[in-house]
Amino acid sequence: MDEADMRTDRPDHTGAPGHVVVIGGGIAGLAAAHRLLADGVRVTLIEAGPRLGGKLHAGELAGAPVDLGAESVLARRPEAVDLARSVGLGEALQPPATATAHLWTRGALRPMPRGHVMGVPGDLGPLAASGVLSAEGLARIEAERELAPTEIGEDVAVGEYVAARLGREVVDRLVEPLLGGVYAGNAYRISMRAAVPQLFEAARTHHSLGEGVRELQRRAAAQPAAAGPVFAGIDGGIGRLPAAVAEACRRAGARILTGTPVREVLRTAEGWRVVTATGTVDADGVILATPAGPAAQLLDRLVPAAAAELRGVEYASMALVTMAFRRSDLPPAITEGGASGFLVPPVDGRTIKASTFSSNKWAWAGADPELFLLRTSVGRHGDEGELKREDGELVAVSLADLGDAVGLAARPVASTVTRWDGGLPQYPVGHLDRVARIRAAVAALPGLAVCGALYDGVGIPACIASAGKAADAVTAAFGTPGTDH
Repeated sequence: MDEADMRTDRPDHTGAPGHVVVIGGGIAGLAAAHRLLADGVRVTLIEAGPRLGGKLHAGELAGAPVDLGAESVLARRPEAVDLARSVGLGEALQPPATATAHLWTRGALRPMPRGHVMGVPGDLGPLAASGVLSAEGLARIEAERELAPTEIGEDVAVGEYVAARLGREVVDRLVEPLLGGVYAGNAYRISMRAAVPQLFEAARTHHSLGEGVRELQRRAAAQPAAAGPVFAGIDGGIGRLPAAVAEACRRAGARILTGTPVREVLRTAEGWRVVTATGTVDADGVILATPAGPAAQLLDRLVPAAAAELRGVEYASMALVTMAFRRSDLPPAITEGGASGFLVPPVDGRTIKASTFSSNKWAWAGADPELFLLRTSVGRHGDEGELKREDGELVAVSLADLGDAVGLAARPVASTVTRWDGGLPQYPVGHLDRVARIRAAVAALPGLAVCGALYDGVGIPACIASAGKAADAVTAAFGTPGTDH
């Protein structure tokens, strides 16, 4: 689109719902656009990169579809499932074919023990049987009932609090790999209030953390939703979702621009002006659905207080190594027993942090009787040195670790490495207060809002919920008495 075409787009102040520019084409930006269009708002979505979807990325390897980013959604939250259904992917939603995960720790693959909340145990029976913890580690958990209550305050790091109550082994071998799988972060820095709010509430209201976890489990078991699958994927990969949302937005009249970096966002007498390399777009509202760095740059003059807070947000980088093998070349530890994969506690000193046996986990990925797909992940916040390796080296170190873990000796018939530099925002202690300050500063300018993974959670449903909140905030400002356009 040329500059002259873009400048014909003027804000609408005739009482109609108006026009909003959404900056950022990840799932949050797409969900915001979809929500606005459903409310009758005209939308222009602008993405700096060449493709839409952010960390939802559909690809192909050895002729088979693969997810090169996120692979599932939390199905017990409605936002992602509802969005998928609304864009025609309802029939494609499917639970994992298997959810039998393991931990590779203390020199062996061990079953992931049941009866925990993000690694914090309630029932010690499955934990003791798994062999994940030593006898000393189990005894330390039992000793918690003798401890005096621990003051938790307004926030606390998950690892710090759990280690004080139950011992470091619980954190190092259970909490770390599970939280790391979500945030690629360090459990000793991650905010309990932000990342595991139900655990935070249990810690505040129970003398014993173990009893608090058991109470959470009793409540969860009593909920009707507990009978359904926890997670869901999409036939062909969760990476199909952004394309489906984008197509639905186009059908509803949205204009979507890719490869178009935004240089500036300006407040005008009539509303907002978004300046790109090819021209300008005028609108009644703007939603920033970008990571913290780009958002800070665009808000530097508009809302300096928010920009300063955004510059304090840290991100973790990681890489996914996706490989295709001939099934006949794989050991029984992978192809038999229906394991979905394993997590690796950082304390065990391995390069990979997890491996997913995709062809076991997802029916669609296991459709080819001769091909088997699996992937590993490398890197987390504060431990990203391995990401300096070349792609081929990351494949090699992944194969070495898989060899030690499950006896894999075969070479892949195809492989690809997907790097997510600065891919996951970190949620340290105080993160929710930072988010509140950002939103309060932005809200001082009606018609402007922010959304994305750094605000309300890094999962796909949380990003979609964040987008809905931003869309509602912007449309609520249209026609507000006293609004200074």
